[in-house]
Order: sequence, then C-alpha cells, then structure tokens
Amino acid sequence: MNRIATTLAISAAFAAGVGVTHLLRPAHAAENITAQVISTGEMNGDALGSANPAGFRSKMFVSADGVTISIQDGNVPKHMHPNTNEMQFILEGTGTVWLGDKEVKVKPGDLVVIPKGTAHGGTKPDGRTFKAIAIKTPPQAPDDTKMLN
Repeated sequence: MNRIATTLAISAAFAAGVGVTHLLRPAHAAENITAQVISTGEMNGDALGSANPAGFRSKMFVSADGVTISIQDGNVPKHMHPNTNEMQFILEGTGTVWLGDKEVKVKPGDLVVIPKGTAHGGTKPDGRTFKAIAIKTPPQAPDDTKMLN
C-alpha cells in the first residue's frame, strides 16, 4: 500500500511540475530582432534623426519583447520614467548627470543604471555632449516621462 501511495505521489508531483513548466514558461527570445553591427562612431547628426528643440537626437535600433535599444546624443533636462528602467552606456562625452538626488561624474565606458522612478538627466557636459547607448525595459510608453526641476 505504501508503494502505491508513493508511486502515485511521485507521479502527481511530476505531472504538477510539467503543468507548471508549461504555464510559467521562460521568456522566449524575441523573433523580430535583426542580426546587425551598429557602428556607433558613425552615428552622429542626422544619422540619429532630427533634433528636438533642445538639440537632443535619438534613434531606436532594436525594439523587442520587453526592451528597446537606441543611441542618444545631446543634453536632456532632469526627468524620470515612473514605469521604465533604463541603462545608459556612455560612448562619448564627459561631465556630470543627475542620478537620484545627486550629480555624478560620467565618462566614456561608464554604465549608468537608472531604476524606474529615479531622477536622471540634467546633463552638464565638459565640452562634447553625451552620446550613449540607451537600453529601456520595459519599452518606454510615450507618456512615461515626468519632467523635474
């Protein structure tokens, strides 16, 4: 009797595990990504799209399930994204940016991690404006920018 109960219990646990695996499948790789090499050094001026009134340019290169990747160039005022995490890899430019409640120095090669709801921007370059790869997850909605003083 104990053998039958044990066998049934193991079988039930196995079946439950298989069922949960199908319900909670891991994320699949996005199917709409194109294999490409992006020469960031050549991405300047109009290659990054038209500038907004402040001179900021941005061009999106990847938009997939749960993430966007773009190259940004220029200065942005201090702001936050209530629903979007952002990572910026600084390609060019040195100076300071707001991150949370303080200004921090950044330089090429730095990775700036900006959790959703964190104040950032307000860039003050020492010469050339900042050029960065921006990774946003989840993708930023059009209304997900709150300007700050």
